[in-house]
Amino acid sequence: MLASVSIYAQQQDTVVKSKGVKKAIYGSARKATIMSAIIPGLGQAYNHKYWKIPIIYAAIGGIGYWGINNHKDYKNYSDNLAAIHDGDPTTVNTSGYSEQNLLTLKNEYKKDRDIAIMLGALAYILNIIDANVDAHLKTFDVSDDLSFQIKPFGNMDFNNNLQTGISLKLTFK
Repeated sequence: MLASVSIYAQQQDTVVKSKGVKKAIYGSARKATIMSAIIPGLGQAYNHKYWKIPIIYAAIGGIGYWGINNHKDYKNYSDNLAAIHDGDPTTVNTSGYSEQNLLTLKNEYKKDRDIAIMLGALAYILNIIDANVDAHLKTFDVSDDLSFQIKPFGNMDFNNNLQTGISLKLTFK
């Protein structure tokens, strides 16, 4: 009778612990996601993946720099194009380009600016997804109990013909 009570207590204890771990896993993933959404890279710091933070800021900073420069050029060519069409003799096209060239350049820089905005949004979203996935995979088992091996093999058959191939071995311990 005592042995059965002891086993029941251990099983119940295990269930309580596994529920607590499951709650902690989802809580930390949610927290990492929210942190990365508020400040990019903060979720990676929460997950102790500090090496990813410079990559995130380099991506967002580089894309932001490219977008800002494209916006400045777009605005410059747009203002020069407006100077041609406004009818005011005091405003002059200072770029040295013709009206058609200014229109082409304006559209090109606008397109590049818009692409930079989309890439910046994508980098921001990937930052959030990365923090969430890293938090979920914190408890993923990558032990020596799992192995995958690829080996070439060769074998002679009864007619002295060489048979070759690849051997795949997946082991669960």
